[in-house]
Amino acid sequence: MSSKIFVANFPFSTTSEELEELFGQHGEVVSAKVATDRETGRSRGFGFVEMGSPDSAAAAIQQLNGFDMGGRPLAVRVAEDRGGPGGGGGGRPGGNRSGPGGPRRDSFGRPPRRQF
Repeated sequence: MSSKIFVANFPFSTTSEELEELFGQHGEVVSAKVATDRETGRSRGFGFVEMGSPDSAAAAIQQLNGFDMGGRPLAVRVAEDRGGPGGGGGGRPGGNRSGPGGPRRDSFGRPPRRQF
């Protein structure tokens, strides 16, 4: 089992320090991070906690999943590896953005010449 934990549904006012304190009751916390919106800097209501060992991660998941924090039941589970360098993903697959019904192109990617 991984020692990285995904935590969701906590109050938007929760800080990384509060997450660290809560999970620290179940073992050593290596890091705790609340995900924030890029534009506003406000919490998105979820985050990640990395525990010092898989055993402490398992204990924290068992004890804190469904735990009431500020009137909201926490969703706590093992974080999924996003894969690839730098993680991430999302967005649309690459390639031709015109999609079906888009402008026609010749074999060199140029639009066709107008015929008069």
